[in-house]
Amino acid sequence: MATVPWPARVTSVMENRSEAIRGIVGCLVVAVGGTAGVLAWTPYGRRGIFGGFEGESEWNVLWLGLPVMVLGGIATGIALFALLRGKWRSALGAAAALAGLVAFGLAFDVLAGPPLCGPGC
Repeated sequence: MATVPWPARVTSVMENRSEAIRGIVGCLVVAVGGTAGVLAWTPYGRRGIFGGFEGESEWNVLWLGLPVMVLGGIATGIALFALLRGKWRSALGAAAALAGLVAFGLAFDVLAGPPLCGPGC
């Protein structure tokens, strides 16, 4: 087994360390994006689940709205991280995923709260 000269070993260790740092920062970006999505969902969730006319709840806010908001926050974080790193294709893919989530949210009205009046409006 041939030994690798000293400078080549140092650069390979440094590349692995920089890759590890990029991975950690990427995980932090995803965690912050998911947290931002939950925080953005909270007013809709509170109003949709606990508010409304005569205590009527809209559970779609929980079952559809929460995942859409969390995934939207994650996709936004990934897109921004990719843009900062200069990875245009990855940023475009994350932006396309975000656009798909927005379209899904608008189509199914996932953040609509309970009706402000009873069923006979």
